[in-house]
Amino acid sequence: MQEMLLLILKGESDTLEFKKTITNPDRIARTLVSFANTRGGQILVGVQDNGTICGVDPEEEKHTLEQAISFFCDPPVRVVYKEVEMDEGTILKVIVPESATKPHLAKVKEGDWRSYVRVKDESVQTSKLVEKSLILEPAEEAEEAPLNHQHQRLLLLLQKHRKLTLKQVMHHANLSRRRAQRLLVELVLQGKVRLHDKEKEPYFTLS
Repeated sequence: MQEMLLLILKGESDTLEFKKTITNPDRIARTLVSFANTRGGQILVGVQDNGTICGVDPEEEKHTLEQAISFFCDPPVRVVYKEVEMDEGTILKVIVPESATKPHLAKVKEGDWRSYVRVKDESVQTSKLVEKSLILEPAEEAEEAPLNHQHQRLLLLLQKHRKLTLKQVMHHANLSRRRAQRLLVELVLQGKVRLHDKEKEPYFTLS
């Protein structure tokens, strides 16, 4: 119980979402998919947006979640359920591990499936660039600079040039296309960089 209260006190984030109850399988599918496509996460069903515990009937919520997983997620997202008894009622903790079979898609309407990722406390529809980068890739060679150093280098480049295309990042940072794309997408997912993909040639800026 104490552990759950501490978790709720942290508030919603890129790995935690509160739900009073689950009524729409199509909407919760987007959250499930976004967690699976990013770093994984937890949904606390029976907790309002402001952190107030209201409690739920876990079996009813599981039924709606299973509908979402079976009919609105492709491929289906793996989840683990845990029921936590609180004074105010039962909270259903839905644990969504980061997936090894990215990208997962959510059904928006008949014949329309889209990919989502988690950015801060929101499930955001991805661009084609991000979607491609979600597919797991082999680990990079050991001689490459540490990941956090390369992230910092890209942030400094964007600070200096204000906006850069993928090709320009590759040139300035002397990176392969795959590596530059991967690093930029990770910065987008962290909310530090914004991808402007509605333009003729997509470009990146600091958030």
